Amino acid sequence: MRILVTGGAGFIGSNFLNLFVARYPEHHFINLDKLTYAANLLNLTEIENLPNYTFVQGDLTDRPLLDQVFDRFQPDRMVHFAAESHVDRSISEPGAFIYTNILGTFHLLEICKKNWQESNGKFREGTLLHHVSTDEVYGSLGAEGLFTEDSRYDPSSPYSASKASGDHLVRSYFRTYGLPVLITNCSNNYGPYQFPEKLIPLMILHALEGKPLPVYGKGENVRDWLYVEDHCEAIWTVMEKGILGETYNIGGNYERKNIELVHTICDLLGAELNRDPQEFKDLIVFTRDRPGHDLRYAIDSSKMMKLGWQPRETFTTGLQKTVQWYLNHRPWVESVQSGAYQNWMKQQYDEKIIK
Repeated sequence: MRILVTGGAGFIGSNFLNLFVARYPEHHFINLDKLTYAANLLNLTEIENLPNYTFVQGDLTDRPLLDQVFDRFQPDRMVHFAAESHVDRSISEPGAFIYTNILGTFHLLEICKKNWQESNGKFREGTLLHHVSTDEVYGSLGAEGLFTEDSRYDPSSPYSASKASGDHLVRSYFRTYGLPVLITNCSNNYGPYQFPEKLIPLMILHALEGKPLPVYGKGENVRDWLYVEDHCEAIWTVMEKGILGETYNIGGNYERKNIELVHTICDLLGAELNRDPQEFKDLIVFTRDRPGHDLRYAIDSSKMMKLGWQPRETFTTGLQKTVQWYLNHRPWVESVQSGAYQNWMKQQYDEKIIK
């Protein structure tokens, strides 16, 4: 197969490529990435010279470029990771999310329809667009219950609204044109190569630098945490066994309050560095809560598990691996901690700390 991966230099996309390019040398993987601030080709040094991997820099909304990519590589399948994904940025800069997550997805649907649809209106056998989405499209849960594939969409932020729009577009192309698609909605991912604007790497790196550990509100918000490699394995399982047109929810089945998560990171750092965890916990500060901050996410993955998948990592083992990765990859960390990143972090967090 020839598999086009969008956003393959980002967090989840690079983990996907690092897992499967080497595992499946018979498949050719083409990585299309714009290389925005959260993407990093250093994520892909393990596979960059393998013969079944090709990188192309480009924007999803550049139709002539998409035509060139399809003409040159003639992909059979597409895994669509590319997205603006940070909720805080979507609140301060929503335009980029509309542009990439909605218009970008539309252009991919159009190029797939153009290239995969045959003269009789049917689509070439074996073609597939797999759209990677988020549980945030469902909005917020109360103290009980789980998101299922039939949960009502109720997005709370420009980010989740843009991803919900992408989901609806993908589903409409299946129902209207018969375009072969699959959708997965995942819970919060964590693991190697995650850009340090997200909670877990932010806490790790701030703790190491002795900086405040900013926690929204009182840290009562609950998330279901999924180790990134488990997510990637689930995507591959859905690509092999999923029913076209269906949606599959992917969760780690490990709910934690944000404050509990931060305390666990402090404990792990203390153990790894032979230091008192309390010195890290003393860095915790509570900040003004994010507008529209959903209280709780939790996923029912039973439909996904019927395909034979389940997460391999527990929350403890996955988080320990993640802490160790950031401790052991300081050159990578330094490469992403640019001045622009530091300035944005100051604006977003340092100035909002409640004294």
